[in-house]
Amino acid sequence: MDFSLFLETATWVSIFTLTFMEIVLGVDNIIFISITAGKLPKEQQRKARNLGLFFALGFRILLLLSIKWIIGLTEPLFHVAGYGISGRNLILLAGGLFLLAKSTTEIHHKVENPGGEAAAIKSAASTSFNMVVGQIILLDIIFSFDSILTAVGLTPHIIIMIIAVVLSMIIMMVFAGPISHFINKHPSLQILALSFLILIGVTLILEGMPEELGIHVSKGYIYFAIFFSLGIELLNMRFRKKATVHNKE
Repeated sequence: MDFSLFLETATWVSIFTLTFMEIVLGVDNIIFISITAGKLPKEQQRKARNLGLFFALGFRILLLLSIKWIIGLTEPLFHVAGYGISGRNLILLAGGLFLLAKSTTEIHHKVENPGGEAAAIKSAASTSFNMVVGQIILLDIIFSFDSILTAVGLTPHIIIMIIAVVLSMIIMMVFAGPISHFINKHPSLQILALSFLILIGVTLILEGMPEELGIHVSKGYIYFAIFFSLGIELLNMRFRKKATVHNKE
């Protein structure tokens, strides 16, 4: 490996840019992990989050070392009605459908069975840990393909991609706990977060359509909508808190 690469300013700019992009692309991942791990007893939640992210890190590094295979996923495997269907299309479609089904089920459970979380946690505590970690890993794999393909477009150096992925995962592991605690503490935020996941699921399905259709969803619009909605909800939470204090007085 040519270590002189790290003496160039462009290398560190690439690492910073890629790390930032991996973190932004990982926001939806952290939301999913927070809600899924929140179904476990508190003492198991951190372990589930870290295990899921650790496996995701290992899988992404393996994908980077198999970069030629990843690029090959964009080649059509077969054709339907004249449109080429690639491995990437199938992975994104499967991930989008999984996210839609999971998020819709969770919203239905929270709306139809409010207050039933504690009982559900106690009854499923012994069997749900592996299921939760499995779901986290499954979605991590789906998001990994999109993340790696984005990284490939920004730099040709595998070592830079690996460093950026490792740094972003470390940052996500550090902040996943506080984010999870904050989301699970506020029911309205849980519903909002699940709605985000439905939006992201639809985006994955659209991105999984054949390239010939020319469908492209700008992730900038998606993340703007997410952060704008989150900002409004945080203002609402502050307003409700002040109104409660004022009523007590």
